[in-house]
Amino acid sequence: MRPVFLRTAVAGSALLALVSCVSCGSGGQGADGDGRPPGAPAGVTAAAGSATSVHVMWNRASGRPGVARYEVYRGATKVKEVPGSQHMVDVTRLRPSTGYAFSVRARGTDGRLGPPSEPVRATTPAAAAADVEAPSRPGRPSGKAAGNRAAQLSWVRSTDDRGVASYDVHQGATKIHSVGGAQTATVVTGLRPGTRYTFTVRARDAADNVSPASGTVRITTPGGSGDGKGTAAGPGMAPTAFRAATHREDGAHYLDLSWTPPPVDGVITEYQIQLDREPVTSLVWGAPPPRGRAEYSFYVGRESGLTQRVRIRAKLPDGTWGAFSAERTVTTAGKTG
Repeated sequence: MRPVFLRTAVAGSALLALVSCVSCGSGGQGADGDGRPPGAPAGVTAAAGSATSVHVMWNRASGRPGVARYEVYRGATKVKEVPGSQHMVDVTRLRPSTGYAFSVRARGTDGRLGPPSEPVRATTPAAAAADVEAPSRPGRPSGKAAGNRAAQLSWVRSTDDRGVASYDVHQGATKIHSVGGAQTATVVTGLRPGTRYTFTVRARDAADNVSPASGTVRITTPGGSGDGKGTAAGPGMAPTAFRAATHREDGAHYLDLSWTPPPVDGVITEYQIQLDREPVTSLVWGAPPPRGRAEYSFYVGRESGLTQRVRIRAKLPDGTWGAFSAERTVTTAGKTG
């Protein structure tokens, strides 16, 4: 058992630190059937899809019992309700050039309503008067599997006389996601291993004119044990460019980590760190996590010359653990190190 005391070094973000050790167990996802409601959904995002709509996404809420449905609120008003298997929705009939705040609550299978998520804000663009021209078809779509439960998609941007407000991603005939008009790539998560999928992309302008569908992208996720949950097989959406070093301060040693988060379709708020293949620390961002490269530092003891192997993995927006990063070996320095 290795107790861990945390020292935070994450630029630009508030961080909540969850301290764990090998003997603490790994079953802590909410209540153990004790009548508590589900937790507040994390990773909520909102982006304008047009002058009159906003696309709201969130990560799966943890806890027992399971989630029966999610309720989406605009301010204090419930505006949408979706099944527990759905983690995104379009809120429509909004006003142009208007700011809105959205939050999400999970209702358990026992009927209990969980607390609201942190509110997120989005502003709809101005409406374009008498705009009847749809954007052009997105060009040259391509994609590939990213582990067994995700796919990376990209396309060439569309053109529009008033500008593209968003892109809608369709799986077959069903819209499954939207991204902002400045994006030309995304990652779709929550897929099943060993399954064939068909994706297309459509562009949307502020007046809700929608382009023809792009060409079709066909992707088959690999089967087998590399299911994106951190197994050895398959990339499984692992953190990349992982670096580890140590420094000494006031006679104590600290482990300094940095990495690039997996390119998921959603927000990653939780990571697990392992030393010598044993979980020692979890960390959770209590504010929107940093964009781009992340950094973290924590106390590892006062022993000099100690060599350890370190790796990290992320909890993906669908609630599963991604694969581990590359493993690095670090040694705490001596008194003059």
